[in-house]
Amino acid sequence: MKVLKFGGSSVANPENIRKVFDILRAKSNQGEFTVVFSAFGGVTEVLLQSAQKAMLGDKSYVDQIKILEDRHFDTVKKLIPIQLQSAVLTFVKVRFNELEDLFHGIYLIKECSPRTLDYVGSFGERLSTYILAEALKVEGFPAIYLDAREVIRTNARFGNAKVDFSITNDLILDFFHNNPGLKVITGFIASTEKGETTTLGRSGSDYTAAIFASALQAEDLEIWTDVSGVMTADPRLVYTAFTIPQLTYSEAMELSHFGAKVIFPATMQPAMKKGIPIYIKNTFDPENPGTLINGDDPSGKLIKGISSMSGISLLNIEGAGLIEVLGVSRRVFGALADSGVNVVLISQASSEHSICLAIRSIEVPKAKEAIENEFIYEIRNGEMDPVVVVSNMAIVAAVGENMKHNPGASGRMFQALGRNNVNVYAIAQGSSELNISAVVSQADLQKALNALHEAFFLSDNKVLHLFLVGVGLIGKALIKMIANQREKLQRENDLDIQIHGIANSRFMAFHEDGFDLKNCPAPEDAKGAKPMNLGKFIAQMEEMNFSNSVFVDCTASQEVADAYESIMEAKVAIVTPNKKANSGSLEKYKELKKLAYRRGVKFLYETNVAAGLPVINTLQDLMLSGDKVIRIEAVLSGSMNYIFSEFEKGVSFSEVVRQAKEKGYTEPDPRDDLSGMDVARKILILGREAEQELHFEDISIQSMVPKDCEKTQDVEEFFEKLKAHDGEFSRLLDDAKTKGEKLRFMATLENGKAKVGLNSVDNSHPFFVLKGSDNMILFTTERYHDFPMIIRGPGAGADVTAAGVFADVIRLGNYSR
Repeated sequence: MKVLKFGGSSVANPENIRKVFDILRAKSNQGEFTVVFSAFGGVTEVLLQSAQKAMLGDKSYVDQIKILEDRHFDTVKKLIPIQLQSAVLTFVKVRFNELEDLFHGIYLIKECSPRTLDYVGSFGERLSTYILAEALKVEGFPAIYLDAREVIRTNARFGNAKVDFSITNDLILDFFHNNPGLKVITGFIASTEKGETTTLGRSGSDYTAAIFASALQAEDLEIWTDVSGVMTADPRLVYTAFTIPQLTYSEAMELSHFGAKVIFPATMQPAMKKGIPIYIKNTFDPENPGTLINGDDPSGKLIKGISSMSGISLLNIEGAGLIEVLGVSRRVFGALADSGVNVVLISQASSEHSICLAIRSIEVPKAKEAIENEFIYEIRNGEMDPVVVVSNMAIVAAVGENMKHNPGASGRMFQALGRNNVNVYAIAQGSSELNISAVVSQADLQKALNALHEAFFLSDNKVLHLFLVGVGLIGKALIKMIANQREKLQRENDLDIQIHGIANSRFMAFHEDGFDLKNCPAPEDAKGAKPMNLGKFIAQMEEMNFSNSVFVDCTASQEVADAYESIMEAKVAIVTPNKKANSGSLEKYKELKKLAYRRGVKFLYETNVAAGLPVINTLQDLMLSGDKVIRIEAVLSGSMNYIFSEFEKGVSFSEVVRQAKEKGYTEPDPRDDLSGMDVARKILILGREAEQELHFEDISIQSMVPKDCEKTQDVEEFFEKLKAHDGEFSRLLDDAKTKGEKLRFMATLENGKAKVGLNSVDNSHPFFVLKGSDNMILFTTERYHDFPMIIRGPGAGADVTAAGVFADVIRLGNYSR
């Protein structure tokens, strides 16, 4: 014998009901079964709302009941042939006539007791199950309609009645013995010994099914709903949540207590006592195996699910007078119990100086009043402080029976929360180690759930959530690279990269699920695009509250660089080729480094100096290993090296500069490169990374921009004026060639001083062989003294810079595992 239960969404309309009938038809070939039905989707809620309206004198309840009546008539007409409809329609009409009389009575006396509400609520299941039983007869099933009030006996606690199992089990067995056929049973409802209608409370239809499964010693209990089992987390908050294949009864109880709404503790108790397996299945995906709940745990997984509960407040009860005083906890919980307040979570320090309670926010006023009344004299005498309430909280809970066999579960949990800037206000863990619960801010709930989901490897991939400012050449190249490599990173590195925010200087746009990177729009063309405002962009990034968020700055903007501190304070990592932050004041540079360390976030800027070349990381590794930099020589501008390399071929200097601009090697205004300021910033950053107290004023800069070209109105005028200086640059080239040397625009750092300018090097110098847009950096250190360490490669172009940014992003993914 199997017991199947179908929820309201499964029988919400005739189309869904036909899917249910298909499932039952397939089950009929697998042995005997019985079926329990809920009311048609949403009906019970409308009945209870209508009762409330009638009690308040609102006659609109009449219209609501008429809509329900029409809905049930329509369902009968679509499921049952016309020649067989008469008796069923009569049954439905009689029930709605009763309802009309009942609601009219409520309307007249302006009262609706729990007893009356139970009777009102019973109509949903009575109507749906009778109609479905008759429709099953039409489908060829030997269906017998069973009003569960005939066999389930309860006390008179209306709204949440308690079952008398000794009587109920006998009545169920007797009915099944005397009535062969497919029993089609009303969920949710029962009756007292006096025949008064009662309801079984939250998830009452599931409970009904479990009661029958227990009485009949069923082979298993199947709960059919609109999801494919119990999820690892709330899929509305954790997009990578997936179905848990198997849970123990205890794990399912814990998950349901903290908000997993697929199944409730009351449902499991009768089945658990008899060891009856429970399957959670999807009516709309019947082939999906769903979740099995039983007493076994063959998976060995540390954590089975991450659950949560919103709408929580903390009550802090503190006072020096509470230390070592007997009976304080008893008085606290006694006062709350007397007031009908349920305590969700308890945390108490070993000093007994304070007790922290988590309760539902709706119960805060009466809870606070109850405790302060109980301890009125202690508060008056200063032995105890008034109760402090912290609102807008939520609880996250990691659940898994195997935690008790594996040390470090709590450490991993709190490390994940801390790394994502989620503050924990209270902690609770039982001796069974089945559940670790933490109270966090409601605003941090989604981030906390995602962080925990990833920390316990419940997701297939580590996910980085990017917010990209600057979608010019570098930004576009970066998006393209991520799109092209995404599948490989997911497959081989377990890393998924999503971009949720994009912006240029004029517009910004966001996408909750991540933009389609293969067809990523420009910010101005994206759905919901808004005028760019950096403060609002950062605020939206924080509000989206993803774990492992990364701010990618592909601009050269001082304004964006100035915002790094606030971004780090929000514990969001930064990846950037923008040199402005690290080449500003020494104090600012140091503060950013300290802030990144203090907040536990990564600040990666490999591309500050030589596009995609591993210069910063190499230098940092040298310093961490105890080496000391003596001298740095570097060609740090791919643009300038391209210009002087091409200049050797006999083209005029002004024409070479124009070619470099057209190829995208220079800034939009080439004077930004020719001035040497860009190279100066780069050598400044290298000096600081080499642990030297270097200021911008310590750098001597030789500009390649002639004086009369410095203040031209536009770039075209600059090129015209530059032509007049082609002869001067040709003479410099000729002088170098005469000596067998080549011109190189380079930077040198030694003894705390740096200089940037044009040099002539002979064929013994490594820079002599440089071509095109290559960069080269020579590190002379205590270890690399006789033969400097050399790093060489392309140092200009959007692609190589984007590749360096991409490498930093991937490195971030590896850091945060």
